[in-house]
Amino acid sequence: MYWFALRAGYHVVFKHNDRTSTFTEEQTDPHKEAVDMATDLSMLRLFETYLEGCPQLILQLYAFLERGQANLSQYTVIMVSCCAISWSTVDYQIALRKSLPDKNLLRGFWPRLTYLLYKLFTLLSWMLSVVLLLFVDVRVALLLLLFLWVVGFIWAFINHTQFCNSASMELLYRIVVGLILVFTFFNIKGQNTKCPMSCYYTVRVLGTLGILTVFWIYPLSIFNSDYFIPISATVVLALLLGIIFLGVFYGVFHPSRNTETQHDETDGKTPRRDCRMRYFLMD
Repeated sequence: MYWFALRAGYHVVFKHNDRTSTFTEEQTDPHKEAVDMATDLSMLRLFETYLEGCPQLILQLYAFLERGQANLSQYTVIMVSCCAISWSTVDYQIALRKSLPDKNLLRGFWPRLTYLLYKLFTLLSWMLSVVLLLFVDVRVALLLLLFLWVVGFIWAFINHTQFCNSASMELLYRIVVGLILVFTFFNIKGQNTKCPMSCYYTVRVLGTLGILTVFWIYPLSIFNSDYFIPISATVVLALLLGIIFLGVFYGVFHPSRNTETQHDETDGKTPRRDCRMRYFLMD
């Protein structure tokens, strides 16, 4: 995949002439093809980051809280891991919008930073909550994650995603989407996100508060109570900041609030919507 993307980019930069070219529906714009390949690579990195990085981060946090002490380097490693996972969503959001002809680009430092902080704080809060539940009962925590994955998989199934060409690969795609939904919101079909996102983060808030409540009433002999107080405050504060940055992004910095992009089009024809918008969109 990397080789094909590099070859397509090389062709666009060094071999594609600057003369005005027209492309029929059967022909492919080399520049668009290169952008689409880069978007696919960004999507694969996103999948890899969440499927590999999130379990590792949970183990890091568990080991950190179990020892009850950590130095600056360990704090740094945890924050870098959170930032790397969160940045993968920002990177994909940027790349995806470049591949969609009817979508404004995610431009500027502040919109990207706000989106990153929204993902970072909501992810950190949820990771800490899951780790706290692991201290109470590992089986309960695993059952909760399994339940959330099943709900995410069913949601992808009900929405009839059509991202892959074969039924088996589409099933695998829905499984992966369900896993990502355990950790962060994922718009799987380019639909209006207001209602699904509201439901998602309402459940997230209730789940986080429920975990904290269970941990408070559970015998604290399994954990240093003095150490638990700042952890609880961190969970609540991170979730609150994440929701605030979410509201700021969609209320102020979302690309749809910018001036709508006007597309050149042939008389009598409407702009073609890319299948990525219909079937696959992170928001």
